[in-house]
Amino acid sequence: MFTGIIEEVGRVAQFEQRGNVYRLTVAAPALASQLKTGDSIAVSGVCLTAFDITTDTFSADLAEETIARTTLSCLSSGTPVNLELPRRAGTPLGGHIVQGHIDAAGTLISLQPVQENTDGSGDWWLEIEFPRQLERYIVEKGSIAIEGISLTIAKAEANKIGIAIIPHTYKATNLSSLKPGDLVNIEVDVMAKYAEKRGPETAAASRLTLEELVQKGF
Repeated sequence: MFTGIIEEVGRVAQFEQRGNVYRLTVAAPALASQLKTGDSIAVSGVCLTAFDITTDTFSADLAEETIARTTLSCLSSGTPVNLELPRRAGTPLGGHIVQGHIDAAGTLISLQPVQENTDGSGDWWLEIEFPRQLERYIVEKGSIAIEGISLTIAKAEANKIGIAIIPHTYKATNLSSLKPGDLVNIEVDVMAKYAEKRGPETAAASRLTLEELVQKGF
């Protein structure tokens, strides 16, 4: 499990296709040394399995499902990617529960400084267009992971969201490298999915009535 708190911005060292398998190698000087073969790591929000690890790089193979559902096939040498190791039991969550299971790719509409902000010290306003099938999981003040970053939705209308970005997030992630039209990985809050699956009928069936409370002595 991840929490959407980015630990390092790595860079793609190599991205190649071998038959039906895509192999990604990432330069990650701060995190690679903490990995061992078979460990999970989130790369721009996508949970991958690390192998062929050196002191400052790791590799991961991408399944067809990963290629189809995420933006990783758009990567090229030198592209910045957000990196996060899984949370250990007992450590603070920090962001929100992030699985590293991407729901769909969205499109960056704009990322603009809120005020005059030439030195990057101020807040930013991020706008993302997302596929319509995700609309039922998205609410204002709800959590969402964009490129693996735990963010709070400030505005939601139709199939677009607006998000306030603080200076630290802008500087400590790959957001500063993105431009309008770029695709971004989106993972909605898993709690919203469980709430949907529970459904109104299930919720109604489990709701106590006044008569039942009286019968139980309350």
